[in-house]
Amino acid sequence: MLRTSLLLLALLLSLGTAAAQQPLTLWYTKPAEKWTDALPLGNGRLGAMVFGGVGQERLQFNETTLWTGRPRPYARPGAAQYLPQIRQLLAQGKQAEAEVLAAQHFMGLRDHEDGYEPLKAAWLQKIKAVTAPQALAAPGWQPISIPTPNGWEVAGLDGLDGAVWFRTSFELPAAWAGKDLTLSLGRIRDQDLTYVNGQLIGSDEGISKKRRYRVPTAALKAGRNEVLIQVINYYDKGGLIGVKEQQPVFVAYPEAADPATGIALNPAWQYWVQDQNPPLTPTYQAAYQPFGDVLLDFASTDPTTNYRRELDIRQALTRTRYQQNGATFTREYLASYPRNAVVGRLRAGEKGRLNFRARFDSPHQQRRTYRIDDHTLALAVQVRDGVLRGVSYLRVAAKKGKVSVTDEQIQVADADEVTLYLTAATSFESYQKADADPEKRAAETMRGVSGQSFDKLYKEHLRDYQPLFNAYHLDLGHTPNEQLPTDERILKFSPAADPALLALYQQYGRYLLIASSRPGGQPANLQGLWNESLTPSWGSKYTTNINLQMNYWPAELLGLSACAAPLFGLIGEAAEAGKVTAKEHYNAGGWVLHHNTDLWRGTAPINASNHGIWVTGAAWLTQPIWEHYQFSQDREFLRRQYPIMKQASQFFLDFLVRDERTGWLISTPSNSPEHGGLVAGPTMDHQIIRELLRNTGEAARTLKIDADFEKQLLEAYVNLAPNQVGKHGQLQEWLEDKDDPTDTHRHVSHLWGVFPGTDIPWADQQMTQAARTSLTQRGDEGTGWSLAWKVNLWARLRDGNHALRILENLLAPAETGSGSERGGVYRNLFDAHPPFQIDGNFGGAAGMAEMLLQSHAGYLDVLPALPAAWPAGEVRGLRARGGFVVSLRWQAGKLTGVDIKSEAGRPCELRYGDKKLNLNTKAGETYKLNAELQPL
Repeated sequence: MLRTSLLLLALLLSLGTAAAQQPLTLWYTKPAEKWTDALPLGNGRLGAMVFGGVGQERLQFNETTLWTGRPRPYARPGAAQYLPQIRQLLAQGKQAEAEVLAAQHFMGLRDHEDGYEPLKAAWLQKIKAVTAPQALAAPGWQPISIPTPNGWEVAGLDGLDGAVWFRTSFELPAAWAGKDLTLSLGRIRDQDLTYVNGQLIGSDEGISKKRRYRVPTAALKAGRNEVLIQVINYYDKGGLIGVKEQQPVFVAYPEAADPATGIALNPAWQYWVQDQNPPLTPTYQAAYQPFGDVLLDFASTDPTTNYRRELDIRQALTRTRYQQNGATFTREYLASYPRNAVVGRLRAGEKGRLNFRARFDSPHQQRRTYRIDDHTLALAVQVRDGVLRGVSYLRVAAKKGKVSVTDEQIQVADADEVTLYLTAATSFESYQKADADPEKRAAETMRGVSGQSFDKLYKEHLRDYQPLFNAYHLDLGHTPNEQLPTDERILKFSPAADPALLALYQQYGRYLLIASSRPGGQPANLQGLWNESLTPSWGSKYTTNINLQMNYWPAELLGLSACAAPLFGLIGEAAEAGKVTAKEHYNAGGWVLHHNTDLWRGTAPINASNHGIWVTGAAWLTQPIWEHYQFSQDREFLRRQYPIMKQASQFFLDFLVRDERTGWLISTPSNSPEHGGLVAGPTMDHQIIRELLRNTGEAARTLKIDADFEKQLLEAYVNLAPNQVGKHGQLQEWLEDKDDPTDTHRHVSHLWGVFPGTDIPWADQQMTQAARTSLTQRGDEGTGWSLAWKVNLWARLRDGNHALRILENLLAPAETGSGSERGGVYRNLFDAHPPFQIDGNFGGAAGMAEMLLQSHAGYLDVLPALPAAWPAGEVRGLRARGGFVVSLRWQAGKLTGVDIKSEAGRPCELRYGDKKLNLNTKAGETYKLNAELQPL
């Protein structure tokens, strides 16, 4: 009887727990206050950030092909003639000289490079001709909040380049009469001329320079003193950064005195835009652009109750609900992939209660809105620095009520229910062509979606989305914290307090990949599909020294192989463009890609020679090709993609040189990404190249072709500089043993051979231990994507507890109460570099999968890095190399069962701890095993 009662109690408790579980939903009790609070929707082409405001709703939207730039040459003709000299300087230990020479002659071509300097000089002469008194007397001064640490763009001046004046004041204490002062302004983007009471007291250029100017007593006067600053910004962000200082800024104090004793400048700053049309600055690559905003202004301003804003990632649907004046208002939005549109439905609990105006806004200077018909408004934009145009249509269909349209807005009055349809298109045709008709495209797409009911589009959307999303399931346990709003869960998170938040985080990563990368679109960039700024950090490009690749780490593992199609499209186009760069810069065959590319598939080195000359981007991008074949066993795919692998290998057969000191083949010039400058023979290069050569050889054998070429690959492979253990027991990052064990740089590039590569197998315990030492020395902190990489590395090193510690850092709140930011997550679970970069979301999701199953070593390694804080759980739909789909169950930290579905009929070796099993599988069959790996 007692046993029966206990069983019944356990059953009731389990049912109660199941009932208390939240669906896979992010939810909040108030509208988004900023962009990183808003909730993302996307269909791979069109993305929207939904704010859920009450008085005003905002949908900030993007179209994946709206970029700056244009089709143009990127490689610098004749750069290869300087390659021998650069190599020689590096061999002689003259790194600085090599970097100077490379900066002058080896970097890629910049857009607007020809004739820029005379234009810049003439413009500067014109804007500097305006005197301080003239600026003060100019009309149109406006208030602004200072400092602007992320540029004046976030203070309402988005997309503005040029000359802007700022003014404030301070009161001179009587005790300071007759003393020279120091005026501390911190850092400024980019150039400034600073005046006190009309007298120029200092000028400098460069965002890294701290402005502390001497103010002579002769320039001062009793009482109020006027501070006037002309800030000149040519490109990207501008403004008074100020706050990134170790001592007080925006203060004045007696010269040589403690800055802490100073007096603060008046916080009531004002600005005046003198000239916002400087000559277009030469740029190496293009930047991803926002398109615009849909704004819904509601008539009622009465208070609301029972507010809830959510994103249901099982349905890829956002919903906002609240009560106002006795009625319940509901808004739902989805991004339809079949229709390439964002669709919304607005409802009220009482008839005739929907009253609002819908309108467009956009940060682009060249924009206009215009009426299409009785229900449709259009927005047309032209990017400032580039050829692309865009057109968006917004259509309103209302039940009851009245709809009227002008060139500025759509007015909805007394409606029962409203459906919104949003489409957008650009003139982008291909990376070599940009003459499509965006108006025609937007109109055609609108014809395909308007008139369809929201319910019909919703069901169609689920039929498309859910087969992708529902292919995977993870349960790590449940606690009461699961009932909290998502922002509160983040603040209170620990793996023990809320294991379900980690499961949500991983599934959110899958959701974001589906939303930002679908066949027919562009690949996920640094921000996936979403971006609100004309000057996004790092151009929101495709950074190929880890970030683009990390975006796709979850694709094969977590059942989203189809989402990698846009990546393979980029790789194919970059392979064509990269042949020119290989020839012009290295006099080599094959193709090469450096550390960034963009919509126009630039492949040449960019930015600066100390980090922009990195030759293994193409080699790394062949890894997803080989991985896709390993997971899918799709031989026809491999046959189509093999020429890309072969040409990437051919480049290195031509490029590698013999090191005179060691006799090894080495990669030179290059760098260990963003660390240590231009060097010869960085470890990461050799790991990537070694894997490329091996994979290409295996692909040739699989396809039974290119036997002679395979022999060339093998010869280079065995002569390539090996991994080395240094004097601190570390894996050397460079050819020389010069690692600093106190260095905590965000990149851990030399550990590529542990993950995502396989150059350092678990069986090689010497190198594995050296890698562990290096990883330990780098520490557990870092930017978001760096933390995500470390999760994967600790998982490959089979230390699940350490991997979980990094995951805990990855889910730390990025925004503290003081408004400062750090690596972690924002309130909407976006990854914080900071600022937002989506790669950490994707890398973290992949790292959790690596903790549960690994298959890179030729067998299925079950629960290789299970942390103690995940004592019980279940996962369904993990993918493994060889064409296997794996489901696992565990209790008390021990495996209780495993199911393996074979999709390709390949032999399968399974390992769990010291247990092994070999299966000869048949395609389509599922094999159920117990904890002892015995068939059930």
